[in-house]
Amino acid sequence: MKKISLLLPLILLFHICAHFKTQACTGVCLISDDGGVVYGRSMEWGAFDLNSRVAIIPRGYTFTGLTPNGYNGKIYQSKYGVVGLDMLHKDLIADGMNEEGLVIGIFYHPGFAEYPDFNVTQIKNTISAQELTNFILTQFATIDEVKSGIQPLKVVGVVEEKLGIPIEAHWMVTDKSGESIVIEYTKGELVIHDAPLGVITNAPNYDWHMTNLRNHINLSMYSLPNKEIANESFAPIGAGSGMIGLPGDNTPPSRFVRAVAWSQTTRSLSNASEATYELLRILDNFQLPLGPDGAEGASEKSNVELMRSSTIWTTVWNQTDMILNYHTQHNRRVRQLHLTDIDFELMQNEIVHITLDEQKEQDILKITPRIR
Repeated sequence: MKKISLLLPLILLFHICAHFKTQACTGVCLISDDGGVVYGRSMEWGAFDLNSRVAIIPRGYTFTGLTPNGYNGKIYQSKYGVVGLDMLHKDLIADGMNEEGLVIGIFYHPGFAEYPDFNVTQIKNTISAQELTNFILTQFATIDEVKSGIQPLKVVGVVEEKLGIPIEAHWMVTDKSGESIVIEYTKGELVIHDAPLGVITNAPNYDWHMTNLRNHINLSMYSLPNKEIANESFAPIGAGSGMIGLPGDNTPPSRFVRAVAWSQTTRSLSNASEATYELLRILDNFQLPLGPDGAEGASEKSNVELMRSSTIWTTVWNQTDMILNYHTQHNRRVRQLHLTDIDFELMQNEIVHITLDEQKEQDILKITPRIR
């Protein structure tokens, strides 16, 4: 993996020249030395447990889109088998990968997501925003297919009954080549951003985050040089001086900058397996605590009695080897599911669900010394 001496000046160059490829696609995507691609994310929701499950969707499964008038929208069948983590005890995929190695995640985007108005004359081509992840995973294999395929689709805001409001969201999509895009709906219009850094957090819009990186172009993976002042020599007080000014709070803009910084300064990664390990390590920087300001959705009235963290689960999808890796707020042991072990043709047109945690407790290996 190519190392960089001036971290964010190079990032600014990527912003200006978006056709260049980066070896490390920042906070949620890493590319190994041999071209292996992994995408990962942490799911933060500080209001209540989303009760996610692993959901396996077969080929040929039929979906009917939700509209403000009910389940009478677009009818479509899955072209590809899918493995994802769902939410709210519904078949709504929050994060997932299909059998072609395409991955997508939905991210909360409050105050900035604005969908087109619902037009009943276009109802047969309409789905709700909370279903867009399902649609993309079941229909497309590459970023180019996604870009063209969602243009005619009508995505509208529909109140999610378990939240009491429409889901305000934007999405990041990455294909097996490592190319990424961010999908947003702004002022009622579809906007697709090429995302050469692959970073996504929450509000505001993606292009604002990219512009904000200009406030941090001093950051570097190398320590500051010594400086002579009035015949006195001053050296950095310790390691890490190149990252002085890196924002440490948990707001979306600060997490965006940190995700860029950590993913752009990874060690050399020989393959997708090593990139998976590294991405799990990087994502540990974004484990958020419980509390009224712990994460998106949190408040004084949050229902968190059975939760241990605002970060409910963390996933890393090895797109090269087709492996889901995850750990949860209750058990940080990494568990794996290999998509290559699934025959999506033999599922009898039913979605299969797997509980994330068989027991909501940490799996600890006790070591007993052998003393003679």
